[in-house]
Amino acid sequence: MADRLNGYRILILETREEAQFSKLLAEQGADVVQCPMFAIHDAPDPAPVEAWIRRSVDRPFDDLVLMTGEGLRRMMKLARERGIDQAFVAALAKSRKFTRGPKPGKALREVGLDSQQTTEKPTTEGVIEMLSKIDLRGHRLGIQLYPDKDHSALIGSLEAQGAEVDSVLPYVYDPKAADANIVTAIDDMAAGRIDAIALTNLGQVRRLVEAAKAHGSEARLRAGLERTLIASVGPAVSGELAAHGLRTDIAPVEDHYFMRPLITAMAAALAEKRPKVAG
Repeated sequence: MADRLNGYRILILETREEAQFSKLLAEQGADVVQCPMFAIHDAPDPAPVEAWIRRSVDRPFDDLVLMTGEGLRRMMKLARERGIDQAFVAALAKSRKFTRGPKPGKALREVGLDSQQTTEKPTTEGVIEMLSKIDLRGHRLGIQLYPDKDHSALIGSLEAQGAEVDSVLPYVYDPKAADANIVTAIDDMAAGRIDAIALTNLGQVRRLVEAAKAHGSEARLRAGLERTLIASVGPAVSGELAAHGLRTDIAPVEDHYFMRPLITAMAAALAEKRPKVAG
């Protein structure tokens, strides 16, 4: 049923990977409360980013992989500041373009370009799968990466296919700047304004606890979690919760550690255990 989470307030700790999860929850009728876990800034040293842009202008890549829309927008901003934005767009037009999910495609359309192919799954694994079917031998391949992610498997797979990979990282995350968002989320849980918190990677648990400790809110966090159902996508997240003395209330059925099975488990548990919070 499309409304099986209708009226329930679900807190998610937002990272770049959470956009799809938020969409799936909203499709089931949930009131999704997103807690950004980082602020985004331009790369502190713009020189490598500018050099990458100029390489693409001087000799357009055969193939271009865009991992995020944010990345392209940041590069366009720098190109405009350097007065080479039109040349940059003209160079991008000559490359065969691949995107990780719909957001980079939207950023391309903003500059009048289109992606030739988009992943079915907006994940690194989805990009590897998509490009594994493409002949990349001898191709110069430009790839825009994003922070706080080990991209070695992706780059390694491209190089193994015979591509000459040229990567760029146009922005960085600043987690400390987002601590206020986490403290607000803790207050919402402590006040009973959240039905469930959904956790999809163990880094979210660590970040939640670290921010609470840094701001003297650990006791309030634990009190809030006592009032809030805790949903874990799988054993790694549940193990991290346990390491901090926290429980798991909801988890997908065994060996189905993905977002959709987690949502199914949440719907069942919420209907059984928790009345909807007041709006």
